[in-house]
Amino acid sequence: MAVVLTGAHGFVGSQVARSFAARGLEVIPLSRGADPVPLMQRANVLIHLAARVHVMDERSADPLAAFRKANVVATSALARQAAAAGVARFIFISSVKVNGEATVLGRAFTELDEANPEDAYGVSKWEAEQALRQIAVETGMEVVIIRPPLVYGAGVKANFAKLMRAVVNRWPLPFGAIKNARSLVGLDNLVDFIYCCMTHPAAANETFLVSDGHDVSSAQLVRELAMAAGVRPNLWTIPQWVLELGTSMLGKRKAAQRLCGSLQVDISKARTLLGWTPPVSLQDGLKRAVSKV
Repeated sequence: MAVVLTGAHGFVGSQVARSFAARGLEVIPLSRGADPVPLMQRANVLIHLAARVHVMDERSADPLAAFRKANVVATSALARQAAAAGVARFIFISSVKVNGEATVLGRAFTELDEANPEDAYGVSKWEAEQALRQIAVETGMEVVIIRPPLVYGAGVKANFAKLMRAVVNRWPLPFGAIKNARSLVGLDNLVDFIYCCMTHPAAANETFLVSDGHDVSSAQLVRELAMAAGVRPNLWTIPQWVLELGTSMLGKRKAAQRLCGSLQVDISKARTLLGWTPPVSLQDGLKRAVSKV
């Protein structure tokens, strides 16, 4: 089997390329500016990871237009080219942000929930999903949509990398009183699930949420990271309302939401329809991530 891969040099894409090559698959990276048609004609599957991602320091005058251009228009054009080239299955890496930004504790998102994106990135991913479903109807090409939550692993950047450095260096972290629950997905688990969706007949034209299957509070995550790094956690117990007030006063309301709020996903559909189980535990996934700090 030959696989065309966009975003092959990114955090997830580079691991997909390594893992799939190790399984004996031909991985064909699709770089920006290349003529995709000859490459697609050699492939059975296209995995679309490339995207304009959510950024903390947005500089575009019209973020939604920028996200739509990269994540909706470009994705739709790529899918139509793939269908015309004879690609059998198009796998789109979307985002849990299509479901929303937060859940009530103990009430996880499912694939049946109504979409509720709250930012430009989430809106663009939702619109791309709808466009791909229509292309699947029109062309007969199978489409699989995967909505991961936060992805962590060796080489992760941004806020998760900052958190790992804080834990490893035993900086005081004020999360001891937070009793939330958040779903994460380790890099190796996500790559394994992409492979499952690529090869399993029942994945055709379906949408899936994916995670490690082990939700943690912010305090538990710090403890697990500390255990993975072989250090003692330096957790401070500060009332949640104080933490929320302080971060809001500093203009970091969304950061407070991520630290204090819950965001859980239910992976029952992946388990039952595809028979998929996360192969790497949260603890082992965190050890792999911390090893590169």
